[in-house]
Amino acid sequence: MGDWIEIGSVDKIPHLGARVVHIDGRVIALFRTANDEIFALRDRCPHKEGPLSQGIVHGKRVTCPLHNLVLDLTNGKAVPPDVGCVPAYPVKVKEGSVWITLQGATIPE
Repeated sequence: MGDWIEIGSVDKIPHLGARVVHIDGRVIALFRTANDEIFALRDRCPHKEGPLSQGIVHGKRVTCPLHNLVLDLTNGKAVPPDVGCVPAYPVKVKEGSVWITLQGATIPE
C-alpha cells in the first residue's frame, strides 16, 4: 500500500470519540463520527495546544476541551468565527482496518 500505514480496526476508535496514535514523532488523533467516518488531525489545538482527542465530536467537527474552539475534521480548519488550523491527514478504511498516510496533509508540518 505504499506510504499508507495500517493503524488497526475501526472498532478500536469509539463512536463520537478518538484514539491517539504516534507516528514518526507526530501525535495524531483518529476521530470516529456517528456515521462511522474516520478522520485524522494533529492532536493539538492551534490556540492553547489542548488535546483534541479529548474534545467533543459532533457531526464532522470536534470541539477543543480547553476553550471550545471548533475544528472541521475534514480539513483541520477552525469553523468561523474561530480561527486557526491543524494538519489533517488522509485516512481510508479497507476491510475494517484504518489506514493513514502522512503524505498529503492539508497543512504541512
